[in-house]
Amino acid sequence: MYRYEVIVYWSDEDEAYIAEVPELSGCMADGATYEEAIRNAQVVISEWIETAQELNREIPKPKGKLAYA
Repeated sequence: MYRYEVIVYWSDEDEAYIAEVPELSGCMADGATYEEAIRNAQVVISEWIETAQELNREIPKPKGKLAYA
């Protein structure tokens, strides 16, 4: 299980929960339930990291909780 921050919210437009991973550009998933969105996020985090490794791209270290001013 990865330690990246995941932000989950309901999208009326998509009629699904959306799980975004802010530290990994473009990394997001959805699900019919909150729990499903989290599970799907773990899958796409793995795929994001695998793709970055194949392309020799830098993989950010998890920072934990992000703070915005």
